[in-house]
Amino acid sequence: MPKKIRLGIVGGGGDSLIGVLHRIAAHINDNYQITGAVFNPDFEKNKEFAQEIDVPLDRIYSDFDTMVAEELKLPEDERIQVVSVLTPNFLHFPMAKKLLDNGFHVICEKPMTTSLEEAKILQESHEKSGVIFALTHTYTGYPMVRQMREMIKNGELGKIHKVDARYYQGWINPIIHDKEKRSSVWRLDPKKAGISSCMGDIGVHAFNMVEYTTGLQVQSILCDFNYLYEDNQMDVDGTVLIRMGDHVKGVIRSSQVATGEENGLAIAIYGEKGAFRWEQERPNFLYFMSDTEATRIYKPGHAYNSEFSLDGTKLPPGHPEGIFDSMANIYLGVARAIRGEETNSGAYPTMKDGVRGMNFIEATVASHKGGNTWVTLED
Repeated sequence: MPKKIRLGIVGGGGDSLIGVLHRIAAHINDNYQITGAVFNPDFEKNKEFAQEIDVPLDRIYSDFDTMVAEELKLPEDERIQVVSVLTPNFLHFPMAKKLLDNGFHVICEKPMTTSLEEAKILQESHEKSGVIFALTHTYTGYPMVRQMREMIKNGELGKIHKVDARYYQGWINPIIHDKEKRSSVWRLDPKKAGISSCMGDIGVHAFNMVEYTTGLQVQSILCDFNYLYEDNQMDVDGTVLIRMGDHVKGVIRSSQVATGEENGLAIAIYGEKGAFRWEQERPNFLYFMSDTEATRIYKPGHAYNSEFSLDGTKLPPGHPEGIFDSMANIYLGVARAIRGEETNSGAYPTMKDGVRGMNFIEATVASHKGGNTWVTLED
């Protein structure tokens, strides 16, 4: 198989932050070539953007359905192999399902769908398809997150007692306090964003980080949301108590109105032998804490790190790597899977992570609306 994998993109045009992130991530390891796209629902803007980033216009399509239909007419060795779905949340499910049903590999932004029911239907399509599906929980690609995962898997913390994960942002403050603005932003529109804003957009990242690093599953949750205004239908802040076993408990805190916060994803995991602490805004530092010895700091690129961590490190020690590199590691894992190469089980988030994420989101909404009661997640 040729080195370059033929990549299609839907959404992510213009000044889209997520579009830039995916395009650069796909480029970093020289595994992908953007072959076709629908960057924008406006065909003229779609073509203009394609010209801006130097993508040939012969495979720029007027809409998603046309792209799928036209690509299927091409010989298999010419058509798009994998499509990145970077559209608003409500389009993830229909687009991903159609792509899976027609044999395309899929890289999908989160949340995977807008409901657990849709997630289960998508899971059935994926099982029948035999293709690769990846969900871009971007932060799993950081080398020090992967180092933490491997060390926990190897028993460095012993039995885990408590987990504290948070994801704080303040970006929605200028919007939520303006009645007209909060009525016009798609992330606060249930028809486009789904049943949750804060927990569905960023809280689910913290949830995924808990399960990814510990190897444990959240069994039940109790949630309390804050909507701030009576006319606002979507949560903009929430606190979730979690149970991962009879004696393994913790908390997930998430907010879009944490004034002054930027992208404050952080996790601390406490066990009988020691504890880990990691923060996304300082991703090159993984802290190992103990009651009996001095705190140790792990940094990327050193020989003491695991093979999995080093595989995701592109530069020598002391050269900071960030969010583009983290997403690039997910794209690298997908490329290897498409080529049938052996990959680490944590190389990229899977369909299972998408279903678990939707289960978590729906459970938080049910818990809050049920009067802050405990809700059990499915296995």
